[in-house]
Amino acid sequence: MTRRRGVVAALGTAALLTLAACGGGSGGGNAADDQTLGAGGGAGSTKNADAKAPLAVPDDAAQGGTLTVLTNQVPATLDPTRAYFTDSTAILSDLVLRSLTQFVYNPDTNDMQLVPDMATDLGRPSEDNKEWTFTLRDGLKYEDGTPVKAEDVAYAVKRSFAIAELPDGPTYNTTFFLDGDKYKGPFKDGDNYQGVVVNGNDVTIKMRRPFTDMDYYASFPQFTAIPKAKDNPETYEQHPLATGPYKFADYKPGSGLQLVKNDQWDPNTDPGRLQAVDGWDFKFGQDTAKLENIIINDNGSAQTTLTYDNVSASSYRQISQDKSRLVRGTSPCTYMWYLDMTKITDKKVREAIGWGFPYRNYWKGLGEIEGVTRVPGTSILPPGTAGRVEYDALGNKGVETDPAKAKALLKEAGYKPGEYEIKFLFASDDDLAVSSKNEIVKGLTAAGFKATPIASTSETIRTDRTDPDSAQNVRSSGWCSDWPSGTTWFPAQWAGNLVGVEGMPNPAQFKVKKMDDEQDRILDTLSPAQVPQAWGEFDKTMETTYYPAVNLGYSGTAMIRGSRVGGMANDNIRGMPTFARMYITR
Repeated sequence: MTRRRGVVAALGTAALLTLAACGGGSGGGNAADDQTLGAGGGAGSTKNADAKAPLAVPDDAAQGGTLTVLTNQVPATLDPTRAYFTDSTAILSDLVLRSLTQFVYNPDTNDMQLVPDMATDLGRPSEDNKEWTFTLRDGLKYEDGTPVKAEDVAYAVKRSFAIAELPDGPTYNTTFFLDGDKYKGPFKDGDNYQGVVVNGNDVTIKMRRPFTDMDYYASFPQFTAIPKAKDNPETYEQHPLATGPYKFADYKPGSGLQLVKNDQWDPNTDPGRLQAVDGWDFKFGQDTAKLENIIINDNGSAQTTLTYDNVSASSYRQISQDKSRLVRGTSPCTYMWYLDMTKITDKKVREAIGWGFPYRNYWKGLGEIEGVTRVPGTSILPPGTAGRVEYDALGNKGVETDPAKAKALLKEAGYKPGEYEIKFLFASDDDLAVSSKNEIVKGLTAAGFKATPIASTSETIRTDRTDPDSAQNVRSSGWCSDWPSGTTWFPAQWAGNLVGVEGMPNPAQFKVKKMDDEQDRILDTLSPAQVPQAWGEFDKTMETTYYPAVNLGYSGTAMIRGSRVGGMANDNIRGMPTFARMYITR
């Protein structure tokens, strides 16, 4: 997934935000210490349609208190329709909003599994997978005590088409849903949309092409409930109406979010969440060194404090002496430099960027730990993805820098040293981002490019990256599997019909008819058993033939917590803490 189930800008922060998990049992111990990145058959690939509510509260859980989350990150939005970065989806889905289905941590397998949420099961597809029906549970309420209705879920589905008003969300609905290529959402086209039908407590979603993965997609915040009468697309994110165990008490975008208990949430309807603490205090945009020092020292309130940022290399060595407070695991994400193919039109230049990029120095500048939080990568699909094909488009093993090869490619393309300019964003208020930016400038300059960094901030870099008027010709970000399938990678980010769409869901501006036709062939004609390998081959063809992205490595997680933070494991669907099951220990 995922952009968006994507990661935070790799130049905007040292930490990865994704979809991912591993960890221990109660108390947040770390059962993932002996894991290697890429092990396993795909994060979130298991399902349990019979999961029962309520979720048992661990014996060592104290009732009450506040969990504090310190992070260098600044969520781009907390609107459920727009939420597609892994921090915003984790906060909303784990704590505030319920969806038709949900991912829940399974301590027996150290993995996430798909279970029902607002729906009574995981959905019922038609024989041709062109209709999916979900039945809502009884007893669902909003924070104001009003009942959740099937019509509210249907409205949320319609709202997800309002890409102009609510950009940056997932786009599977435009690819798969009935008239998804035509309907523009309730604000432009009204809510008389034929692709979603309500009958009592049943919500039926109709497709224009087979969609076997709708049960996974239904776990997104886009499939929560939103009452039409309470919606304002410009302000709803300030206080989305809670259906989960916590509700907004105070939200200051860019600064912080305080959550308190939602007394209308019924644990007997929810198989995946706890309400064991009184509240949550998220503090965004924090200094990395300071927040790590606070948590590592573990004094006073620091004992109930955690971060979802990956720990820096120096702090990793220190915290490794107390592994019980280090939460490691895998994350199905790939960092990339997306090369804007409308601006960098010569493949030789794109390959020269790949050879000139200073991988190891860049990772060190970011504070990454090679082999732990960053692993060299070649294929776009990360380890653990079904059908993944091993290949090496450049032959550099995902880590080798060769300025001479870069200069030779630039010369073949007709450019003199220092003549071709690469423009990229960085967060000027983030010391690690500045450090990594400096390494990129040195590396690209040595490779014969003119490197021009463009200053942004930690708060604005995600939206600045998608600005169509920006001078940048590369975009630093990444993508994570929304679920373990190539279907969550290429239609969502590499389809030609997404070029020019507001919010830039195709950050490389990759528009090749032959490849678009191949995507249609995979989606419309292949059996579910054939699809995984086809996406693996698509991946290989895209990078070896066109090279629209430089692979900056796969992600892993290494997060730290205070000694009284319980239930913290690594959600290997997002690369985030398992907020939904966390508590304070006695």
